[in-house]
Amino acid sequence: MRYLSAILFAAVALPLAAAEPDKDGFVPLFNGKDLTGWHNVNCAPSTFYAKDGEIITTGKPTGYLRSDKQYENFIMEVEWMHVEPTKMANSGIFVWGDPIPAVGTGYTRGIEVQVLINYKPADGWATSHGDLFSIWGAKCKPDRPHPKGIERCLPSEERVKGAGQWNHYKIVANDGVLKLHVNGKEVSGVSQSNPRKGYLALESEGVECHFRNLKIKELPSTNPKPEEIANVDGGHKSLYDGLTMTGWKGEGWKAGGALRSSGANDLTMTGKIGKGELIFDWKVPAKAEKQECVISIAGKSAALKQPPAGKPGAWSRAKVTLATITEPAPLTIKGVEGMEIMNLFFAPAK
Repeated sequence: MRYLSAILFAAVALPLAAAEPDKDGFVPLFNGKDLTGWHNVNCAPSTFYAKDGEIITTGKPTGYLRSDKQYENFIMEVEWMHVEPTKMANSGIFVWGDPIPAVGTGYTRGIEVQVLINYKPADGWATSHGDLFSIWGAKCKPDRPHPKGIERCLPSEERVKGAGQWNHYKIVANDGVLKLHVNGKEVSGVSQSNPRKGYLALESEGVECHFRNLKIKELPSTNPKPEEIANVDGGHKSLYDGLTMTGWKGEGWKAGGALRSSGANDLTMTGKIGKGELIFDWKVPAKAEKQECVISIAGKSAALKQPPAGKPGAWSRAKVTLATITEPAPLTIKGVEGMEIMNLFFAPAK
């Protein structure tokens, strides 16, 4: 659809061409040249790129690059390197994730494999050496109970190298059990994970990070139940690049993570959408007169109200089926002082 070309920022990649397994049964997850086989979920086109046999993220904005296909049981190997010499440098690998982010965040529901250096909190609740933990509604049981009772496995040993040095991760996933090997030795694990089938993803979280030599060997299925499988890609593409107002206009609105309003002016697309499904997250300040978001397209308006269980000022997710639009038109969101909008996605009707 030509009318979508100017507003869909997540590039559509072709499936990774089938490759012959190596002698150990692994196939590449990255062709070393471009991001074929991967999908930029919610970041600017420049956030993730391929160069010199590496996938590099600038870290801005926060978000993720996910695999085109879901994986269940597997052995994955990857090398990663941070370049920040002294300040905390954060990224991650998401396992068994959803195709689009969880409500009110730039990240997916799933299990995170920590990719972090230069971080030593005083209370020791996390480390820079290969933590495993559930995020945004996923569940798991750490191999060793966490001192604060959270679903996070702290590594048994410090093995991660610092800035400018490559680290090797081996991630073994089978039947909801996840084991992490850091530079040749198992240090972390979780079990009873839910989901236990889903997408793989690389995280953008504020700083430059490099990945290379990504490969995977799939293992036999252990037949997950439907409720143990992540959501399936519905064809949604991002309408917002997370960094700029590209594709949008509205006096008093500013970009950066979420789109934020400083007044009552409307936010309007510079492009157009037609029949399909629109998804976005929104919130207004708790003190706002109405806990609602008013949208309009093609002369039709709808007032989206916060779910009854939602707290004033909290994020809500809108899912709107656009079934009666006869001609593509711009989407407009009525401005409210302090309103925030993020995770804008659209899937054209099939």
